[in-house]
Amino acid sequence: MDTQKQYYESINLPDVLSIRNVSELYSKFIDEFHSNDTITISIPEGAEADLSFVQLIESSRRQAKAKGKTFKLSSPASGSVLKVLERAGFIESFDHEDAKFWLHKEVTL
Repeated sequence: MDTQKQYYESINLPDVLSIRNVSELYSKFIDEFHSNDTITISIPEGAEADLSFVQLIESSRRQAKAKGKTFKLSSPASGSVLKVLERAGFIESFDHEDAKFWLHKEVTL
C-alpha cells in the first residue's frame, strides 16, 4: 500500500512573494497537493507581494477546488497582499466565496 495520505498541511511562505520566487512557490504547492487534502497558506505579516503572487494563489484555489481539495489562508489578506488585491481590482469583483477566502468574511443577509 502507498504511503498514507495526510489530510492537512500548513505552508509558511517567505517574506518576499513575487515573480522572482513564484515558480518555487508553485512547485511547493503542487508537491503538497499530491499528499494532502487541505493546504493552509501562512503569509508572514509584512510580506511584500506582487500581482504574480495573487495570480498564483487564485490559480491554486481553482486547481484545489477542481480536485476536491481545500486551499485556504491562515489569516485574512493584509498589508502588501491586500494592496495588490485592491490595485488590481480584485476586491471590487469579489463574490462571497472570494471574500471568505481572502478576507475571511462571511456573507450575511
